[in-house]
Amino acid sequence: MDISTLDFQQASIKQVLFKSRLRSVLYGVREADADLFSLQLNPLGQWLHTVVKPKYGGYPEVLEIERVLQLLLSTGQELVKQYQRGHIEEARAGLEKINQYSDQITDLLQKLAHTSQRTAA
Repeated sequence: MDISTLDFQQASIKQVLFKSRLRSVLYGVREADADLFSLQLNPLGQWLHTVVKPKYGGYPEVLEIERVLQLLLSTGQELVKQYQRGHIEEARAGLEKINQYSDQITDLLQKLAHTSQRTAA
């Protein structure tokens, strides 16, 4: 069993959605939603727990994805707090760290896909 192209598309869309919603908060377009930063309520976290973990929970990449996702969410929450305290430019500059975490998650998903394909073969 391997991660399908659809799975990667879902993960990618959910990461873009998170970054877009966070950017909207940091640019004053919308209010922060606490669910956005909850591992259990965030769309990417839900996807991880309902799609990835049931299929690949035994792979070390899954634990690392979850760890990096938690870093992404907590960093996003800290950026919103900075923004709310009036440190607007610093908060917006922190979006680069969000992009780095997002890239790490993508890399880990690709590694997981390769690992699962080798195991299935």
